[in-house]
Amino acid sequence: MLEFKGRVAIVTGASSGIGRTSAVFYAREGAKVVVSDINKDGGQETVRLIQEAGGEAFFVKTDVAIPADCENLVNRTVEKYGRLDYACNNAGIGGEQNLTAEYSIEGWQKVIAVNLSGVFYCMKFEIPEMLKAGGGAIVNMASILGKVGFAGAPAYVAAKHGVVGLTRDTAIEYAARGIRVNSIGPAFISTPLIAAIEGNEEANNGLLALHPMGRLGKPEEVAELVIWLSSSRASFITGAYYSVDGGYLAR
Repeated sequence: MLEFKGRVAIVTGASSGIGRTSAVFYAREGAKVVVSDINKDGGQETVRLIQEAGGEAFFVKTDVAIPADCENLVNRTVEKYGRLDYACNNAGIGGEQNLTAEYSIEGWQKVIAVNLSGVFYCMKFEIPEMLKAGGGAIVNMASILGKVGFAGAPAYVAAKHGVVGLTRDTAIEYAARGIRVNSIGPAFISTPLIAAIEGNEEANNGLLALHPMGRLGKPEEVAELVIWLSSSRASFITGAYYSVDGGYLAR
C-alpha cells in the first residue's frame, strides 16, 4: 500500500541531487509532487522522471530567497492539488570559501537569504495550508555543518545552525496542531554541489578522510530519511535532527 496516496508534497531545490531524489521517492510512495527550483530545465527533468515512473508532478520555478516566490509556490500547489501535506525544504547553495574577516558582504547575504531565510519563507506559507489539511510533516535540509564548524564557510555554517534552531522552534509551536518539523544533516553527498571537489583527486581524498566510512554519501541515503520522517512511522518524532554522515560527527 502506498502510504502517501492522495497526499501532496513540495520539494524545493529539486532539480538535482538530494532534492530530485526526494521528489522521486515521494512520488514512489504515491504522493503528488510539486517540484521547485530556480533551474527550470533540471526541475522539468525531475518531473519527467516522476511521470515516466507513473507518478504525478509539476514544476514551479522558485527562488526561495524571495518571499513572494515561496508564497506563489504554495498557492500554485493548492490551486493544482487542493492541499499540502508534506514539504522538504531542501534548496541551498554552498557560497564562497573565505575566512570570516575576508568574506564578502554580498556573499554572506546571499547564503543566508537562500539557506536560512528561504526555509523560513517556505514554512511561513506551507504551515497554514497544512493546518487546513489537518496536519503535515516538514523536513528541513540542514547539514553536518548545522552542528559543527568548518573553516572558510562562516555563512554556510551559520545558516545551517540556524536551520536546526528554526526547526526546533517551529516544531514546538505546531506539535499540538498536527504538524511535525524535523531536520536532516547530511555530510558530503555525491551531488552536483560538490562535483568540482570530486573532480580534484587531492581535495576529494581529503573529503573522504573526514568520513570514517571512507566514502561520500549518496542522495538516495538522504532521501530515504526524508520519506521516513514524513511518514506515519515517525509519528512521535518532531524537533529532531538526524545526521546522515558516515560517522563524520562521531569523530
